[in-house]
Amino acid sequence: MWRRLIYGILTVAILLAVTAIGLDRWISWKTAPYIYEDVQDLPHRQVGVVLGTAKYVSTGTINQYYRYRIQGALNAYNSNKVNYLLLSGDNALQSYNEPVTMRRDLINAGVPNGDIVLDYAGFRTLDSIVRTRKVFDTNDFTIITQRFHCERALFIALHMGIQAQCLAVPSPKNMMMIRVREIGARLGALTDLYILKREPRFLGPMIPIPAVHKVAADAQSYPAVSPEQLQELEQVLKQEKAAEKPAASK
Repeated sequence: MWRRLIYGILTVAILLAVTAIGLDRWISWKTAPYIYEDVQDLPHRQVGVVLGTAKYVSTGTINQYYRYRIQGALNAYNSNKVNYLLLSGDNALQSYNEPVTMRRDLINAGVPNGDIVLDYAGFRTLDSIVRTRKVFDTNDFTIITQRFHCERALFIALHMGIQAQCLAVPSPKNMMMIRVREIGARLGALTDLYILKREPRFLGPMIPIPAVHKVAADAQSYPAVSPEQLQELEQVLKQEKAAEKPAASK
């Protein structure tokens, strides 16, 4: 009996793994015609959407995924393949602001402030793609990210009837675990699109591109503090306030 149960579990696990890999390969095949690796072959679009990621990894060194995306954005802009760069990323914490960080690096590299638009609510790939269409009124744009990410982003766009293409920038060499995680991310995207039919967390009023987005000169990017350090600092502040109350009452 135990042998049958073990064989049954193994059979189910193998079927699930084969299905997951098959769906992964299907997404890659379906989106391949819309991906460009050479910027010179990239058809012109008004807007290039740079998908956000952390600038630094846990060791404090530059995240190579980030570096390649910023360089890809510069290549597309300087080659006149896009006129505006929409920087879409996470702004969930005061100390972690992907769009502002990308903006500062692009301005330092020579991109005019007026050609940069910020999307602070790109919490997920689905949010970034759908918000580009529904909030920034852009239906045909160029996504700028790594190829594996291009495929998932383009699949979401195609499902939503969005006419997107992607400039695939290089990936770091050691990305086996990232690629395995991507299979899970693609299964999650399929669930969002076909079963849960999810929309972006936030939408809001339409802001067509080009539009002037004023950002304060002292707007905080990161790494001011990491999320973990922020929690530690908040705990210290609470302890200090608690210690001040008895002193004030004397």
